[in-house]
Amino acid sequence: MEVGKQTVLVTGASRGLGAAIATAFAKEGANVVVNYFKSKEKAEELVKALGDNAIAIQADVRDRDQVNEMAAKAKEHFNTPVTTVVNNALVDFQFNPVTQKNVFELDWGKFNTQFEGSIKGALNTVQACVADMKEQGFGRIINIGTNLVQNPVVAYHEYTTGKAALLGFTRNLAKELGQYGITVNMISGGLLKQTDASSVTSEEVFGIIESATPLQKVTSPEELADTALFFASPWSRAVTGQNLVVDGGLVMD
Repeated sequence: MEVGKQTVLVTGASRGLGAAIATAFAKEGANVVVNYFKSKEKAEELVKALGDNAIAIQADVRDRDQVNEMAAKAKEHFNTPVTTVVNNALVDFQFNPVTQKNVFELDWGKFNTQFEGSIKGALNTVQACVADMKEQGFGRIINIGTNLVQNPVVAYHEYTTGKAALLGFTRNLAKELGQYGITVNMISGGLLKQTDASSVTSEEVFGIIESATPLQKVTSPEELADTALFFASPWSRAVTGQNLVVDGGLVMD
């Protein structure tokens, strides 16, 4: 299915990377669901900018009932079910090496927050949409990961472990859902310049990344969003269960 004919749910889409992904799909003519949790004003501003083929819907991805309701609202609004899910939502985390707890201070509750945001959130969106995908014989599930799994330059324990678990979930889903024409892939960016989560990152750190990266630049949210288009497009029809690192070559996996 061409990207312009798809109905795309992007979680955590009111700002940062999620907004860039929603914008990229809207530009291709797709129907776009801009999911948000708290940032109602930003989500509505984005939808206004994207036009008639976008709708903002509030839902906590950790709440199965709310996610089911969001999928139903999207289906009713666009008169077509969700074909494509981008699991992007990030729950209560910033990339701040100064405030990050070390292994001696870690609290299990912080791990649980990231597991619920990454795994439970993805499970809820998949379960809300997969029946319609199966019926159509087409679906695209795109999970957002991190290159910290391959190269933990800063020990963001709970965030990185949650994303590592999401990679395992990605590959298990790919194995199970492929028979129905549904592909499942992951995009693992590096530190992006700039999102709310990376707003506390110093220019010195960005400079270090630039100097160590073959392309000599920090990846932008818009550049990573282009990869989401690839995984949703017919060009990736034979690709599933993959983790594509999009960071300018900093990590070569």
